Amino acid sequence: MPKIVQIKRLTLLLSLTSLTAACSLAPEYKRPEAPVPDSWQQQEVAGADTTAQAIQLLDWQSFVTDPSLARVVQVALDNNRDLKQALLNVEAARATYGIQRSEQLPGLNLNSEGQGQRLPDDLRTPGSNNVQHQYQTSLGMAEFELDLFGRVRNLSDAALQEYLATEEAANSARISLVAEVIRTFLARNGAQQRYDLASRTLEAREESLKLIAARREFGAATDLDYQEALGLVQQVRVELERIDREVRQSGNALMLLTGITEEDSLLPAEPVAGYLIQQQLQPGMPSELLEQRPDIRAAERQLMARNARIGAARAAFFPRISLTGSYGSASAELSDLFSSGQRSWAFMPRLTLPIFDGGRNQANLDLAEVRKSMAIQDYEQSIQQAFTDVADALVANDTLQREETAQRALVGSSTEALRLSQSRYNAGVDDHLRYLEAQRNDFSAKRGLVDVQTQRQLALVGLFRSLGGGWQGGGSQSLKPSLLATTEGP
Repeated sequence: MPKIVQIKRLTLLLSLTSLTAACSLAPEYKRPEAPVPDSWQQQEVAGADTTAQAIQLLDWQSFVTDPSLARVVQVALDNNRDLKQALLNVEAARATYGIQRSEQLPGLNLNSEGQGQRLPDDLRTPGSNNVQHQYQTSLGMAEFELDLFGRVRNLSDAALQEYLATEEAANSARISLVAEVIRTFLARNGAQQRYDLASRTLEAREESLKLIAARREFGAATDLDYQEALGLVQQVRVELERIDREVRQSGNALMLLTGITEEDSLLPAEPVAGYLIQQQLQPGMPSELLEQRPDIRAAERQLMARNARIGAARAAFFPRISLTGSYGSASAELSDLFSSGQRSWAFMPRLTLPIFDGGRNQANLDLAEVRKSMAIQDYEQSIQQAFTDVADALVANDTLQREETAQRALVGSSTEALRLSQSRYNAGVDDHLRYLEAQRNDFSAKRGLVDVQTQRQLALVGLFRSLGGGWQGGGSQSLKPSLLATTEGP
């Protein structure tokens, strides 16, 4: 019969704990209103479908179409030091959450001890021995707080949201790394293309210089013609050195991003022609950006954590009840420790009621509320920055697309003008100055085409990054459902 009573008491205690754990003094969380437009102003001119139901998010493997670039990105994801640091921060936050979550459950310990002592005759109990022994073994419960007002639960909620925010920050770091590697690779590839163009131009101008030198020998060209042609050759040589410096520095930047030490072992020696990434991205509806950008999700997680900490600060004004207890056996002889009748137990409830703390609890509550207000500002700032990033990327992509079309037409005109000018110069119809001007214009137009193609690809990378692409899924997806069941949503 006593065992049945004990079981009933234990059941009642656990039920009371479960019921009180559901109580929370945290404010009901509501996502702050965000000034979200119905559509992007640049959407119709950027080739996007204004009736799109969702943002067309590509993972970076689908976004990158060039195998050599894809290989560089993967190496960076495997080796980048900053990304590794971000992932370690996630592990630290997860461990912190585990520590905080464990406080919601009582801790049980198995304790065994023995002691012996000798007392002088004037201190020992009459009829007892001078030497006394005591042995004890018990299953003890460490001090466990009955979470009547949700203090422990809110602290656990806050730790969870901070952990999830750290995961989102790691996702953001991944996206930033992918975008930066692609940007640097594209910049290097564009510089290589300009270097090849300048090299071909140098060969053509050196041949032209030889012809002018030969014509000068026969009096068909002047010293001025020769010096002007020589000046064009020197200009291209200067341009080659400038571009070579850019190629090498871009290679150094890629080595830093990828964590490798040998540039040539990873990067292609020759430039890759054409587009290395997808040329069309679907921006979708502006409201969906709140769910896709990891930096926005991280800011909201931090806001939810600050909201939960207000609940913990409010609970500090109310009584705290904690329980400590043990159940086992004790005996003066080790051989009798587990004998019948040697049962022992202890139960020590504790009530702590704050009366005067010099304003500490109120100050903690004020601090929690101010930090929530700060988190709201950070969240709204993240949203504003995200919309600005997307709008700028859409404008850049739209204008650069038209600029590339115009630049291609300019290259066609300048190439034909150079051909005609060379024919007229060889026939003696035009002077040398006009032929030199045609050479300058043709080189400038072709270099401009390489530049605008590179800039357009960089703009596409900016749009890809601003839409939250490159790394799918939020941080909460990596958690087991059981971890979120009691803590998701204050």
